[in-house]
Amino acid sequence: MKCYKPRTNTIKDQKGDLVIDTHSILVRWRKYFSRLLNIHAVNDVRQTEIHTAETKLPQTSAFEVDLASEKLKGHNSPGTNQIPT
Repeated sequence: MKCYKPRTNTIKDQKGDLVIDTHSILVRWRKYFSRLLNIHAVNDVRQTEIHTAETKLPQTSAFEVDLASEKLKGHNSPGTNQIPT
């Protein structure tokens, strides 16, 4: 049997003080995510490096695509979507 567990919503403001008012908590989260997601500190985009985990594959030729589609049974894709090649 599940019993009732009272829940308190508290959050710390920028000074480290606890905020318990629902409206103040929402305002604090709004300010936090606004600062987090709206970054204006980057002055020059050219200096920003982008790192990805994707490996670079060589470009596939049209011949290789045709060869692979000929090997498929009934010219259907091997997945469950059944999109013809």
